[in-house]
Amino acid sequence: MTTTYIDLQIASDNKALPTEVQLESWASAAITAADTDTETSRDEAEISIRIVDTEEGAELNLQWRNKDYATNVLSFPSDLPPELNLPLLGDLVVCAPVVEREAKEQNKALEAHWAHMIIHGTLHLLGFDHIEDSEAEEMESLETAILAGLGYPDPYLET
Repeated sequence: MTTTYIDLQIASDNKALPTEVQLESWASAAITAADTDTETSRDEAEISIRIVDTEEGAELNLQWRNKDYATNVLSFPSDLPPELNLPLLGDLVVCAPVVEREAKEQNKALEAHWAHMIIHGTLHLLGFDHIEDSEAEEMESLETAILAGLGYPDPYLET
C-alpha cells in the first residue's frame, strides 16, 4: 500500500469534516488500486487537500471550469516534469457544504460520501476521467471496488 501524505488546509466553518487519517486512508486506497503496474507503482504520494466553503468553491469552479456554482471536488493534477521524480500528485479542493448537501439529498452516509469524493478526486489526479462513457464506466467501477474494499456501499446505486 502506498504511503500517502496529506497537506491539509481547512478553510471551512463546517464541523462535520473527516479526519486527516481518514483522508490519507481514502486517497491511499485509490492510489494503491490504480497502481496496477508494479514497475511504475509508487511507494509514496503527496496530495494537498483544501476543504472550503461554498463561496471559495464557487470562485474556483468559475475560474478554472467556467461554471458559476460550487461543485463537490475539484482536482488539479501536478504538472511536474517526470525527471524530477517527486511524489506530488496534485491538489484537491473539496467544498464541504456541497458534499454534506449531496449526502443528504442522495440519502448517503456523510462519511461514505466524503470517502467517495476523495477517491474520485484522487483518481482524477492519477489521470482517470469520465468524459467518455467507456472512461466513466472504468472510473466508476474502480471507485465502487475501492469503496467496497473499505466497507462503503456502491455510491452509484439509487437510494
